[in-house]
Amino acid sequence: MARRPGNTLEKWEVALVKTMLARKYIPQDIQSYFSRPTRSINHARVSEIRDGTKHKAVKPATDAELDAFLAAWPNIDPTTGLHLQGDELLVKAREAMIAAVHTFNSAGLHFRAELFIVTSIIAWTYLLHAFYKREGIDYRYKKGGAVEKTPTGADKYWELGQCLAHGKCPLDKGVINNLNFLTEIRHEIEHRSTNRIDDALSAKLQACCINFNDAIKALFGKEFALEKRLPIALQFVTFDGAQRAGLVGADLPGHIAAAMDNFHNSLSEAEQRDLKFRYRVAFVPKVSGKASKSDLAVEFIKPGSPEAEAVERVLLKEVERPKYLPSEIVTKVQTAGHGAFNMHDHTLLAKQLDARKPAKGYGVMVAKTWYWYEHWYEKVLEKLVEGWTRR
Repeated sequence: MARRPGNTLEKWEVALVKTMLARKYIPQDIQSYFSRPTRSINHARVSEIRDGTKHKAVKPATDAELDAFLAAWPNIDPTTGLHLQGDELLVKAREAMIAAVHTFNSAGLHFRAELFIVTSIIAWTYLLHAFYKREGIDYRYKKGGAVEKTPTGADKYWELGQCLAHGKCPLDKGVINNLNFLTEIRHEIEHRSTNRIDDALSAKLQACCINFNDAIKALFGKEFALEKRLPIALQFVTFDGAQRAGLVGADLPGHIAAAMDNFHNSLSEAEQRDLKFRYRVAFVPKVSGKASKSDLAVEFIKPGSPEAEAVERVLLKEVERPKYLPSEIVTKVQTAGHGAFNMHDHTLLAKQLDARKPAKGYGVMVAKTWYWYEHWYEKVLEKLVEGWTRR
């Protein structure tokens, strides 16, 4: 259910009830205006307002506000039964995630991952706001007991990171890791141009979709699931060897690669394997001996089964980039024909290029030890070929 049984009316609804009572509406009729598929209002709620035992401080709605409410009534989404005003947060959460998936699946777009991440974070934020509101948890920022305001005077609500950090957050650790990862990537892409990150992030984006659908069903009800609204996506390509190599080995912008590596290194191996953090599937051409099953394009197999092990051998796996200690970089450079290059030269060159800056993507810190990527080795060779010498 979108609301707990026996929920009371919200303040804006109480204001409308007071005006309806002033217009001599019958209490049973008033009750019918505020009951809907996602919520049943008891007639006692109307009686409390009429008798003044509750909600004395709420001012009646204006005649114009009541007329607008009656003109829009029932104002309910026919598919889900959600009220477009009373259930606004949940409606927005569903629509934002649907928009995110439709955008990513749209043909001809070049920055699909960026658009999906930004829109899906909005979807998750609305979903958690809806949950906290239902649970009676104030999800506004406060300072000194007072609600903080935006520059325009509106209440300042929690962003997704604060929603995830709250002690009452209902999401599993793997889901939180996935969303924190996508938030980190969003920070990196907000003010920078990126290229070819869709394939590198696809497992995380797929997990985000499945996690959202699972969460909305678990927290609010199976009737709000998205699978009926989002059919399977079709594609026009298969992958040959060259294309597979391009996908797995595609160069990422340095700041994106560094952000991904830093986040992955903060997780345990088990957390990285969690399907709620990143979800991977294999699409296998389906051939069936039975005519009734010959049109099935996708087959799901049980993890750990012989069939799954066979598929695992042909999966495109996410590959951890090789890492090198500084001494190993020096040895590789010397072997490449620069025998005079030593550790002091390496340290000096790294400082001159500010190469340890994470955004440059030359390396990563792991357990208090800095490791260099192949890209740094290539950069060193490039500088030596250009004639770099000690200064």
